[in-house]
Amino acid sequence: MKILITGGAGYIGSVMVPMLLQEGHEITVLDNLMYGQTSLLDVCHNPRFHFVRGDARDEALLKKHIDNKDILIPLACLVGAPLCDKMPREAESINRDAVRLLLSLRKPGQKVLYPNTNSGYGVGQEGLYCTEKTPLNPISLYGKLKCEAEQAVLSAGGSIVFRLATVFGISPRMRLDLLVNDFVYRAVHDGFVILFEADFKRNYIHVRDVARVFMHGIANFENMKGNVYNVGLSDTNLSKRELCEEIQKQLPKFYFTEAKLHEDPDKRNYIVSNEKIERTGFKPQVSLAEGISELIKGYQIVKRGGFSNV
Repeated sequence: MKILITGGAGYIGSVMVPMLLQEGHEITVLDNLMYGQTSLLDVCHNPRFHFVRGDARDEALLKKHIDNKDILIPLACLVGAPLCDKMPREAESINRDAVRLLLSLRKPGQKVLYPNTNSGYGVGQEGLYCTEKTPLNPISLYGKLKCEAEQAVLSAGGSIVFRLATVFGISPRMRLDLLVNDFVYRAVHDGFVILFEADFKRNYIHVRDVARVFMHGIANFENMKGNVYNVGLSDTNLSKRELCEEIQKQLPKFYFTEAKLHEDPDKRNYIVSNEKIERTGFKPQVSLAEGISELIKGYQIVKRGGFSNV
């Protein structure tokens, strides 16, 4: 299939694009490379890969490249509450308005697969799992814009929405500001971390499994369309403290303590059910322990600087 991916050189896209190419798809990535990344160099040899340097908000550019595509995947986004709070106008125009623009230019029959975030659930109720029927209650600007974009995608029809757990793992466009990636980096290079809101729970998913769930959605689109799916590891609804304990199993000298230093701008504190996506036949392949091991090795290579969104 012919697929257009906006923001396809980012953390998720840089993993997804090579996997889609390997499956035989023809991929066009539209990305402004705002972080100066070179994450797709390894696929430039592939004749089915096309790169367009530009902005996902550029209507003329979208019109030029949206024709004859079978699938649209809008990944272009200012990701995370801190970045959106720092750049609120840009966040509105990219995270919400660019998705609406893409939908307005969409041709009949074009399929849309969209990534939302679990942070749309806001503060969950203790002991109750968030399902796809749980009312969304985003707290941060980031969460609100993603939920507004989700609603636009669902209203347009012919689409699938994935509500992603906190993503972790190595990517060619690495990010060190994601929770697991950050904590493992600190464990490797600093040997300690100071936790705030240590009891706050959330769900997790490896970046390669995010790519796989999009491939699963493409392969099973007719059966899955019109639906929202939580995507995460069902055995990792863990608090920050519990996450540190998992890291400590592989780095025994890692030390963590707690202090009331900051607050999570998203107030992410929830447990999530992934039963609905699992009923479609999708199961994540990378465990949290495997991801931590991968990160420990990767951090012998990666140093902080240029690998975060803020």
